Amino acid sequence: MRAGEYDFVVVANRLPVDRVVAPDGSVSWRTSPGGLVTAMEPVMRAADGAWVGWSGDTDETGGEGGDTAAPFDEGGVHLVPVPLSSAEVEEYYEGFSNGTLWPLYHDVIAAPEFHRDWWDAYVAVNRRFAQATAAQAAEGATVWVQDYQLQLVPAMLRERRPDLRIGFFNHIPFPPYELFAQLPWRGQVLDGLLGADLVGFQRMSDANNFLRACRRARGLASRRQELVTGGRRVRATAFPISIDSGSFDALARTERTEGRVAEVRFELGAPRKVLLGVDRLDYTKGITHRLKAYGELLADGAVDPEDTVLVQVATPSRERVASYRALRDEIELTVGRINGDHGTIGRPAVQYLHHSQPREEMAALYRAADVMLVTALRDGMNLVAKEYVASRHDERGVLVLSEFTGAADELTQALLVNPHDINRLKELILQALAMGEKEQARRMRALRRRVLEHDVTRWASEFLRSLEQLTDGGSPVAVEPAAGAERTALAADRAADAVGAAELVR
Repeated sequence: MRAGEYDFVVVANRLPVDRVVAPDGSVSWRTSPGGLVTAMEPVMRAADGAWVGWSGDTDETGGEGGDTAAPFDEGGVHLVPVPLSSAEVEEYYEGFSNGTLWPLYHDVIAAPEFHRDWWDAYVAVNRRFAQATAAQAAEGATVWVQDYQLQLVPAMLRERRPDLRIGFFNHIPFPPYELFAQLPWRGQVLDGLLGADLVGFQRMSDANNFLRACRRARGLASRRQELVTGGRRVRATAFPISIDSGSFDALARTERTEGRVAEVRFELGAPRKVLLGVDRLDYTKGITHRLKAYGELLADGAVDPEDTVLVQVATPSRERVASYRALRDEIELTVGRINGDHGTIGRPAVQYLHHSQPREEMAALYRAADVMLVTALRDGMNLVAKEYVASRHDERGVLVLSEFTGAADELTQALLVNPHDINRLKELILQALAMGEKEQARRMRALRRRVLEHDVTRWASEFLRSLEQLTDGGSPVAVEPAAGAERTALAADRAADAVGAAELVR
């Protein structure tokens, strides 16, 4: 296939911008919300590269093209839209990506659904992304594929363009094999990921889950985070993602932000203590657990609503999916019940916001919050926790952080909690509210050191440097048999599979 002109190509489900059509018919573009875009934006600004992704529009020609498919330049980046039909959005994105993979990869908090037509759409769309990417990448280019929606792209791309250096990063958890094995197309997904030279994950446990799945489902031996397939060496390891922490720190220091902080605290009834939750409205985020703990603290009399308020920002998410609509109903019913029981006129116990907030407003909310509550039941990283820390140049505030987030591996000076343990969550909320300024400063200094030093630029550079080092030389490696401990591990995995099969027969 003929090579393109870009030496660096990012491939993601979405472009970093949304198409906006004004009443007069004019078209403009605005930066998209979401953790991936937030993380990658500063990296792409610094690189002369291309970004391949869906624009968010639907093309009723079945994904064959149209006005929304024409590449264009925006903000110094060459953007290549991949068209999707409304049926493909329903089956590939809402269906297989978010109805099958998302719950499966998040420990089956909700039950995944397995539909063959969803899988067929996933394959077709991944193939279209691979074709678009192959057309943009120069000879020997570096291609970085992002996230669970595009797990087949690395192998499809390698088949078309074996000259490319290919990396893949999984932004969400990768499940233990016992859960991953439920996926009817588990082998095909692994084969897709194995098309990459480097497969990155948020936590080392996720990388190890992937390597174990390769041993169990594909009979491949792994050693020191590497395995060999098709004469190539593939490495899987952790690269914890971060944020543009310096930018957030600077934003939080502006005079405008400081003024807005004072306004927010006044509007919330200063000197009330402010608890803050900021999440996409998703069942993995533990919002209901947080509300339950806070509601019980109010009912117990341990927290006085005259002295404390919980601000919950729940950004709309996947509102066409029934389970998400049901979750919104449940959360809003709970908020209404808490406010009905404990709020007063002009002073609700919970201030609930179900809409996106601009970055400037988020910085002010972070600065106004005495306690940040991150109670995710399962999360690849959770960048909100890092944004809160980056905003607290005053070295005040307390982070209560779920141990089931990737951020918990790094932000060890937070108050770590199992959000399923409501009693312990209540204890830590009280501890956070009562924490003295000296202890707050000690913890926040350590947290800020980690977040400011390990920012998104460092994350990207470490991944890309590892990818370059791994693929230097370019010659195929000989397939070597596993030795010693690896043979033992592989045999143990196969024996476990045999036991599992026997149990099913019974």
